[in-house]
Amino acid sequence: MKVSLVEVKHVELPESMRRAMARQAEAERDRRAKVIHAKGEFEAAATLGEAAEILEAHPAAMHLRVLSTMTEISTERNSTLIFPLPMELLRVLDSLRPDGGRVTPA
Repeated sequence: MKVSLVEVKHVELPESMRRAMARQAEAERDRRAKVIHAKGEFEAAATLGEAAEILEAHPAAMHLRVLSTMTEISTERNSTLIFPLPMELLRVLDSLRPDGGRVTPA
């Protein structure tokens, strides 16, 4: 016996089955969205790390970035106060701490 064609006409699924399928589809969409978001966060972190290395190697670039940020903030209507301090000063102050400026992970 050979079956050449099977046709399914009007299939009525129980309401509980439809809800379960909808929950499964929604969970899969949420999972994919979280994976995409996590990949974006990972790429952003890598890019920020590269930028930090560049700025560390070129102190003048860091000063230009600070000036650029100050310009952006100054055009906004807010009450933000900026006190630009040289990074070297902060490092000296950090080294004066009792723990020698060591950073402990949270």
